[in-house]
Amino acid sequence: MSVDPRFTGALLDDEAVAGARVLTELVGRPDALVVLGSGLADALDEAWGAPAATVPLGAIPGVLAPVADGHGGELRSYERDGGAVLVATGRTHLYEGLGPRPVTAVARAAVAAGISRAVLTNANGCLKPWNLGDVMAITDHVNLSGASPFDGPLFLDVSALWDPEMTEALRGVCQREGVYAMVRGPEYQTRAETRILAGLGVDCVGMSTVMEAICLHALGVRVAGMSVVSDLSFADAPTDPTAVVEAASAARTTVVAGIEAALGA
Repeated sequence: MSVDPRFTGALLDDEAVAGARVLTELVGRPDALVVLGSGLADALDEAWGAPAATVPLGAIPGVLAPVADGHGGELRSYERDGGAVLVATGRTHLYEGLGPRPVTAVARAAVAAGISRAVLTNANGCLKPWNLGDVMAITDHVNLSGASPFDGPLFLDVSALWDPEMTEALRGVCQREGVYAMVRGPEYQTRAETRILAGLGVDCVGMSTVMEAICLHALGVRVAGMSVVSDLSFADAPTDPTAVVEAASAARTTVVAGIEAALGA
């Protein structure tokens, strides 16, 4: 995919370049980025063993230490067959009120350092009669956050954002596939909003991932995504944030298999 230099100019600012220097000093030229969402910070610990190198996320220029429950605070590097894989054990969210720049800071620094592929994960509220712990391969998204990683007349085709080969690899691992909608948060949706979203064809809803995905796509990176069913939005019981993290954590085996499958595609 050819990259419009206007997106490079808009997204790879001085902070991203400074962040890339930290990453390349840590691992050389990285091959891929993985972002672990709520409850998944330690998902790779057993499967991949000790990382080759680590750095606090907050020590990377432009990147903020995650504050949400169930998110880790490290950027780790693992040596895999394809090269160095950077793994962010948590992320910053739009609902923190700081705008898209910090939300996309890890992604932008990783691109400036040289990645070509990314796998993004999150926890969701499910609008389908699925099961807690199911993992959905993201095949499309709806951006209801009211935000974008860039401003101005920079028109980006996102119709094929989710890489078809990587997504096809996820189909062999994940229990589900479907459409993920991003809302700003931090409040969960009302029952009326849940009905509206379901009627629009949304399968799962959350508060992350789409900003990073758009940014990465604009910069020519292949992107795949997985979303863990961590709350049943039509359930009678109110959403429990602790239960969301626990449900996401229980899906780690599938998430790890999906990461490996997507990176191998």
